[in-house]
Amino acid sequence: ANMSGRITAIDAVVSNPKIIFVVAASGGVWKSENGGSAWTPVFDEQPTQNIGALAIQQSDPKVIWVGTGEGNPRNSMNLGMGIFKSNDGGKTWQHLGLEATKTIHRIWIDPLDDQTVFVGASGDPFTPNEDRGLYKTSDGGQHWEKVLYTNSTSGIGDFVVDPNNANRMFAAMYDHRRTPFSFVSGGPGSGLYYSGDRGLSWKKLDSSSGLPEGELGRIGLAIAPSNSNRMYAKIEAQKNLLYRSEDGGQTWVVINDNPKFTN
Repeated sequence: ANMSGRITAIDAVVSNPKIIFVVAASGGVWKSENGGSAWTPVFDEQPTQNIGALAIQQSDPKVIWVGTGEGNPRNSMNLGMGIFKSNDGGKTWQHLGLEATKTIHRIWIDPLDDQTVFVGASGDPFTPNEDRGLYKTSDGGQHWEKVLYTNSTSGIGDFVVDPNNANRMFAAMYDHRRTPFSFVSGGPGSGLYYSGDRGLSWKKLDSSSGLPEGELGRIGLAIAPSNSNRMYAKIEAQKNLLYRSEDGGQTWVVINDNPKFTN
């Protein structure tokens, strides 16, 4: 499997979109300052090149957050060693903990408080443990609090925030287990969770909201930039389906059941 070439995250500076960062499953962090015509590796001196997430602090684009360990539990995935932060555009890096999570799949920086950062950890798919779920720091990474957790085999499969109302957060928990000879996708720890208070409390959405019954697997989420009340969810269940919500994720309907698009 071509691991280093598998891109796991992309982010760009909003005020100067010629500055782009991309990260690879086992290929480190790359930076372009000319819109992608040329690239420079900026993470090669760090102790791991296995990257799962990256986020730029748009209020100060020199601040870059990188989560190590790929969050896609393939047979060829490699584990990481926590969260890193740069204050100088990628020239130097500081390790800020969460090493035991092994894989970090999502990072979100609060646009109203750049000291507040949410990190979604998928966890080690080979070993059940409690070092997984959604973490939050309120002091720029000096301390971390786990704010969403379901069980020892579940971690963050996706995490999105309403761009027009950051109080509204959605976290997809993913129950999965990999061994050298098998893979289990789905289980009781999976589910779609909603917070209306910026992550202080969470509610699990279920079939009463239109989601499928029974145990779920991986869930992919997207919020429409043009209308944040419109959301999409691709849900692994007994039958994989594509769902849409028109009321900000409170109720869902099936919009595509074609296996060509949903499997």
